Amino acid sequence: MASPKENFTPENCVENYKSIFSKTALSGKVAFITGGGSGIGFTISEVLMRHGCNVAIASRNFAKLQSAQSALQKAVPGAECFIAQMDVRKPAEVKACVDQILSKFNRIDILVNNSAGNFLCLAEGLSSNAYRNVIDIDTVGTFTTSKTVYEAFFKKNGGVIINIGATLHVNGQVLQCHAGSAKAAIEAMTKHLAVEWGPDNVRIVCISPGPIADTVGYSKLGGSVFTEEQIAQSIPIQRVGRRIDIANTVLFAVSDAGSYITGTNLVVDGGAVLTASNGMHGIAQLLNAHSKL
Repeated sequence: MASPKENFTPENCVENYKSIFSKTALSGKVAFITGGGSGIGFTISEVLMRHGCNVAIASRNFAKLQSAQSALQKAVPGAECFIAQMDVRKPAEVKACVDQILSKFNRIDILVNNSAGNFLCLAEGLSSNAYRNVIDIDTVGTFTTSKTVYEAFFKKNGGVIINIGATLHVNGQVLQCHAGSAKAAIEAMTKHLAVEWGPDNVRIVCISPGPIADTVGYSKLGGSVFTEEQIAQSIPIQRVGRRIDIANTVLFAVSDAGSYITGTNLVVDGGAVLTASNGMHGIAQLLNAHSKL
């Protein structure tokens, strides 16, 4: 399958990272991370590797995966990063990817469903195809990948699934009907699968980021219009999040420290969802700014 033609900026690993847990906390484990070649997925991959975990990262863009693999292996030479091209919307590709990972490592202990699509659009201007595409990537992709890994390995061996969610649906965020619907379904799916697969020693946890400054999504969804200081003023902790905040939460959830956590949603947003503005004045600024891009 040919890679999508898109430009991307090579990812950088965390400078002077300080391990929160023992550097061998995930020794011998293997994590499969969709969308692991960039953004939050890349940093999750890095942090898990820094704690002894081998990782397999997958996305549609193979050049991006190669670049990520090079950066990760250089930063964390003690762990292995395997790459595989895959589109979560295509079950056959998901199965082929899982088979490759099992052939390489003989196991998968952790699945991180991180692949997602998003953009700003009022519901009135949202086409059915655009809405369906986000649902297909976020929600259906999460289910397809989870079910495939469960059937191939987790059902007999147990494991941990991390679903990357969002808080968009909590207050009905304007311009996000498509993504909010998709993420709300993922949060519900987390609970259903936790109940059904718990007896097989499978834990499922949803982790929902707030505003994360060092991501492309942050720029697209408001960071290009409002300064970081302006956004931070509305967050109880008074700072915008970073990818490392999400990666460290994933580390906790998949480690032995999180072994009694399942079927729940961990909101990692500094309290932003409690005070987030959803007014039309700010939304008008966003729409005006994006119309000029």
